[in-house]
Amino acid sequence: MFYRDERLALFIDGSNLYAAAKALDFDIDYKLLRQEFMRRGKLLRAFYYTALLENDDYSPIRPLVDWLHYNGFTMVTKPAKEYIDSQGRRKVKGNMDIELTVDAMELTPHVDHIVLFSGDGDFRPLVESLQRSGVRVSVVSTIRSQPPMIADELRRQADNFIELDELKDVIGRPPREPRSEPARAEEYARD
Repeated sequence: MFYRDERLALFIDGSNLYAAAKALDFDIDYKLLRQEFMRRGKLLRAFYYTALLENDDYSPIRPLVDWLHYNGFTMVTKPAKEYIDSQGRRKVKGNMDIELTVDAMELTPHVDHIVLFSGDGDFRPLVESLQRSGVRVSVVSTIRSQPPMIADELRRQADNFIELDELKDVIGRPPREPRSEPARAEEYARD
């Protein structure tokens, strides 16, 4: 479903892709992901969308955001909003759907194919609109997790559905083997 001469753009719903990869028990190597889609066509842009907690001294996602920013991804972030729900639990809200949709619509005249990394059914009208503008849309998510991470209406609307699990060997980070304490001590002794 990819043509070498087509102009591509990637739109990554960060939290949705993270959840899908975790459900499949692997971590994504974003350098490999970018290289894979550069191989498939003329990659114009790779957008990554995520909300960040601004008031935390350290955010676990900050190193990833910084790495992506310095390695060819266009980062789109906004502050996440914290609130206490009716049961008194701390919740974080940071939906990036509108930002992703606006950027995709603005880029439509300059691309032939958009790859959307999300299973969120709220993107079905976006996909339909992009298709009416002559842009082909591939959606990357998974139906192999329990429950499936892709909304059926989004999968049906897309021109092409790419099962994330089938990309595991191409874009997955190799699992780190747990190291025993004696092995670590030996390393320090050699230094």
